Amino acid sequence: MPLGAHVSIAGGVDKAILRGHEVGCDTIQIFTRSPRQWRPRVLKDEEILRFRQNQKETGVEPVVAHDCYLVNLGSPDEELWQKSVGVFVEELGHCRALDIPYLVIHPGSHVGAGEDFGLQHIAQALDEARVLTEGYEVEVLLENTAGQGTNLGYDFEQLARLFDLVANDSWLGACFDTCHAFAAGYELRTREGYEATFKEFDELIGLERIKFMHLNDAKGDLGGRLDRHEHIGRGELGLEPFRMLLNDKRFRHLPMVLETPKGPDLQEDRENLRVLRGLILARP
Repeated sequence: MPLGAHVSIAGGVDKAILRGHEVGCDTIQIFTRSPRQWRPRVLKDEEILRFRQNQKETGVEPVVAHDCYLVNLGSPDEELWQKSVGVFVEELGHCRALDIPYLVIHPGSHVGAGEDFGLQHIAQALDEARVLTEGYEVEVLLENTAGQGTNLGYDFEQLARLFDLVANDSWLGACFDTCHAFAAGYELRTREGYEATFKEFDELIGLERIKFMHLNDAKGDLGGRLDRHEHIGRGELGLEPFRMLLNDKRFRHLPMVLETPKGPDLQEDRENLRVLRGLILARP
């Protein structure tokens, strides 16, 4: 399976591919715009051309995008909800321009309005965005969350309900995050817990929906709802969940990336990738 990391787009999205390649990434995840600003970002033709050329030369594949942190498709505040839908649509347009196949999104937060309202509002946003981007060949991946605060999507049943609530779920898939699942209460450290977790996911959503994975150890305890990532093998998950994932034939084809802390020289990404690759058992 392709392994990689989330990489900065400082200086342009084309630079991210070179950074990822330099540290040994087969695949990378990026933002297509500033994750902490509402201001629109226009991708220039030259940047798009360099992005495609760098991808062709390095072989980094696939490049996957993650949505802006400010986006909240479940917000009860109508102005914020409209702004969120607008940025979400913009990001889908960026993915289309860059030939990025997947956009990973956190479903959203209900901010006190209640889970039922939040899920309905997220589904409405997804439906609206689909109409506005008809013909785009970009798949939106709903990411399971840790359940911190009023964030939705921490329970597999909530994700399953979103697939049911939208008018058309053919453009939706899932991104599985190991830290988030553990923080939400899904045991991954034992073979029994690991199999039970993915059995439940399969029964409610379908394993075929998983198109991408985030490999993150966890700073918090099982079920603690703490969305804090740790380096591979140094957190509460330890190495065993990653050993099982990397050698699970059901997921062998999936691209998987790190979202772990890093410094400017990205040495932490190099080390985490080395650890992950060391867990892959030799196959005939």
